[in-house]
Amino acid sequence: MYRITKMFDFSASHQLAGLPEDHPCSRLHGHNYVVEIELSGETLNPHGFVRDYRELSELKRYIDERFDHRHLNEVLGHDHVTAETLARHFFEWCSERFPEISAARVSETPKTWAEYRP
Repeated sequence: MYRITKMFDFSASHQLAGLPEDHPCSRLHGHNYVVEIELSGETLNPHGFVRDYRELSELKRYIDERFDHRHLNEVLGHDHVTAETLARHFFEWCSERFPEISAARVSETPKTWAEYRP
């Protein structure tokens, strides 16, 4: 199995509902997010790629236009915007465009990652 990954980043705010008042994530705050997309294939295309990295520029445009420097609760329309829900969102968005998608990972801090892999 061949696997490729590409990272993207954006900065945005969010606020999690339903947490105790003293929980830091219950307050409005922001992160410098990192999104990592993994694509897999048993075979390579005629050019020797799982998929040409340049084709993933569509995801970069989507992130830059819809997520960067936005309030994620408004973007996604709910109050449970976690790294986990973002990972699933990016996986599902990619699956409509890149059938080779095998996982999406999201980091809110350099030490934390959430992954969605069906």
